Amino acid sequence: QVQLVESGGGSVQPGGSLRLSCAASGIFGIGAMGWYRQAPGKQRELVATITNGGSTNYADSVKGRFTISRDNAKNTVYLQMNSLKPEDTAVYYCNADSRYTIAPYWGKGTLVTVSS
Repeated sequence: QVQLVESGGGSVQPGGSLRLSCAASGIFGIGAMGWYRQAPGKQRELVATITNGGSTNYADSVKGRFTISRDNAKNTVYLQMNSLKPEDTAVYYCNADSRYTIAPYWGKGTLVTVSS
């Protein structure tokens, strides 16, 4: 059974930090993993991705503030979020590719709220 389980979301004041984790299980040939987010009334958007080899890609809006990393032995991806802003408020979704499937796998999401 394929599972992507996110954790680490919550409420934080502007300027604060959070670390999201996503553990994948049941995925054969796992490839790139990433984080996306969806704010109320907006489309889901890319936050950051990371390949098996560690190459990363970030949305311009989070460059310099967020860091994506992964532990290949644990099939886990992390997102360290610093200097959080109210506009970072969204549901954050974990995503994982597999070389054996066309469509990626998605987690159920974890809510991040940045508010004073």
